Amino acid sequence: MQTDPIADMLTCIRNAIHARKELVEVPWSRLKEGICQVMSNEGFIKECSVIEEQKRRVLRIWLKYDRAGRPVLRGLKRVSKPSLRTYVGADNIPLVQRGLGISVLSTSRGILVDREARKLRVGGEVLCTIW
Repeated sequence: MQTDPIADMLTCIRNAIHARKELVEVPWSRLKEGICQVMSNEGFIKECSVIEEQKRRVLRIWLKYDRAGRPVLRGLKRVSKPSLRTYVGADNIPLVQRGLGISVLSTSRGILVDREARKLRVGGEVLCTIW
């Protein structure tokens, strides 16, 4: 049985939001760091940083809440899975929540948000959707 590290990261974030945690730590990978950078740039999380702990890297993610204490991040969904990869062209990049959410794509130009991928006219693998 294969494990899906990206789905594990999204589940850790989802569980931390439900538990009203301030931060969450997940094992580091370059792909996870790219996804977190996109989430941070889009305003869904406060920030993310790479921490070196006991000869291994950890990705520390600070979660973001509004003034009423509700999480800014409403939902996360893994789209492309190890068992079923989902690739789209530049013309077929899906809208998330009628444009209120984002799709995170792995493209030839790196990890991009759907808006940037459309502007650069590149397609790729749809990693996850965030709203």
